[in-house]
Amino acid sequence: MNMLIASSIIAVLMGSLVIFVRMKASKKPVSGRKIILPPIFMSTGALMFLFPFFRVTLAELLEAVTVGMVFSILLIKTSKFEIKENDIYLKRSKAFAFILIGLLLIRLVMKAFLSKTIDYGQLSGMFWILAFGMIVPWRVAMYLQYKKLLGQLDGPFPTKSI
Repeated sequence: MNMLIASSIIAVLMGSLVIFVRMKASKKPVSGRKIILPPIFMSTGALMFLFPFFRVTLAELLEAVTVGMVFSILLIKTSKFEIKENDIYLKRSKAFAFILIGLLLIRLVMKAFLSKTIDYGQLSGMFWILAFGMIVPWRVAMYLQYKKLLGQLDGPFPTKSI
């Protein structure tokens, strides 16, 4: 139970950090690199699955990926870009913070409920998969939207790179 509480506190802190970073990010132009790097950095977490303690069954993997992808739809809907002063910026969305908080609360409730039937290590693995299954489609959608706007900025001959 202590691990559940500790991991929940860490999740709340990480969620708060994401909201803070997202709000600051809307003040600076975005780049393809800034969109693509977070899932790449997060992918290193997959190394946890080298240890049997964190391994999940195929059914748990599919469940976690599916829930993550469903959650990503809300993030995709609230992540829009705009062109300002010949640069691309992330539009501020008040809904984004509320959606992120809502998703975090749903994850905490799911974790509390599932911790009664699934070992802590497997549950940790499932929630990492859920988060990864959420961030990858979200960031891919953001990148595609960014590239579309970049094409509008650059015309037929792109000059900016990732």
